[in-house]
Amino acid sequence: MGGTNQASPRHPERSEGLRMTGKRVLVFQLSTLQLDLWALTTNNSLMTDIRQQQAVDQALPDPEDFLELEGDEFSAAFGESLDATLDLSTWQPGEDMAALYQRLEREIAGAVEQEDRIRERIRSELFPLVFGHPGAPEGAGCYRVDLPTLERVHRGLLFTGAVEACDGTSLIHDSLALTIAQIGVSLVSYQGDQGAWVQRLFRRDLRVHGLDPISEALSLLEKRHRRAASEDNSSDRLSDLSRRGIMAYAERAILLRKSTAMWRMGHGNPVSLELLSGAGLVIDGEMPLLRQSIAVWWELLAGHKKWVYVPSAPSNRLFLTLGNALYPLEYALVDTPTRRLQDFVENNLPQSKYIYPRDEARQFVEEVGPQLVIGVYRASAAAPPYMFYAHRDYAHEAAMIVMADSAMQEHRGFPMLIDLADAVCRNTFGLDTFSAAIREAYVEAGVPFRYLGEREMRP
Repeated sequence: MGGTNQASPRHPERSEGLRMTGKRVLVFQLSTLQLDLWALTTNNSLMTDIRQQQAVDQALPDPEDFLELEGDEFSAAFGESLDATLDLSTWQPGEDMAALYQRLEREIAGAVEQEDRIRERIRSELFPLVFGHPGAPEGAGCYRVDLPTLERVHRGLLFTGAVEACDGTSLIHDSLALTIAQIGVSLVSYQGDQGAWVQRLFRRDLRVHGLDPISEALSLLEKRHRRAASEDNSSDRLSDLSRRGIMAYAERAILLRKSTAMWRMGHGNPVSLELLSGAGLVIDGEMPLLRQSIAVWWELLAGHKKWVYVPSAPSNRLFLTLGNALYPLEYALVDTPTRRLQDFVENNLPQSKYIYPRDEARQFVEEVGPQLVIGVYRASAAAPPYMFYAHRDYAHEAAMIVMADSAMQEHRGFPMLIDLADAVCRNTFGLDTFSAAIREAYVEAGVPFRYLGEREMRP
């Protein structure tokens, strides 16, 4: 199973022979949302729009941002004015469920019909432009996997344990006395559970003993006041962003250092923004989470190479539009994440030359970014398309692996091995066990209810 011999190219043409005369505008309607996606003038303008949309989709949200729409934009998107939406006389009574179901069926049927209608136009006009743009990865194009290839992947890789998947889960208990964050990660293959690891972080606002009681109380109030101010601004990083960043790092480190399989499968984006931002933590002039993440990335992504990542909820509508035009058992190699990663490093990491490892992050993106390939695939007619990330040297093999694994869930079309890793993780480090252990500890401390939230004590 090497190279591209197992898959037949459906659109092998590159940029040669692609010419556009005049200005053409393709207007796609996605669901109930009408979007002018591309003003197609040249190949370069196409890539500019794609990269601009990538930056919008992938950038971390700014609480200062506002959605600015012209009045007709809202009406065109939703079929009614905002004033009409806010007018309570237009709202359906809760007991009139028949009318609500009728509109739901009507809207869904119209959206599906519309998507089916534009599929062939996307394939005939947009596919050649995307696959032929100057920044496209080597081998960009649309490919189909045949059934004998799926069977070989099942028998030769998946069912023999040559592919291992990793996934994590995190839980948090936040009380006035103590914040507890639990991060669990599991590693699985179809040969069985390969291991599970857990880390618990205990955050107390004050860990000082022997102070004068008044001084201790004042210090505690000051720390909690600062923490409350940061929580109001959604930037309490030690309890939120850092928790997600640590879990993302652990998933990648376990795939690198604990897995022994030939192929490694991960969940999400291999170079996630939580890690590329270092979870926003700068300690003594250093970003330790980013530094260690870069080391893992070099070894796993650029060194091991036989890996594949599949996000469960990608937000890039441009790539998903391409994926929606795929037929079952087709995949497409579309782009690289280089530009998005470059923009993020330049615009979001601290600018100070004393902050380490900003330069190392830039070097990693410049050298490894072009080696990463973004693709889309569809495993069955009933399932939605999904994006995937792979190394350029093994992109076709990676696509065949996720296709074969996803084909075993026709209704879902998502890799079953990732679902298995998630199920093992949730069952091992689930909320019930976590909450029960915390409650028992509070009982032992003589305060069974004082620090439990209202939701935790609901009957």
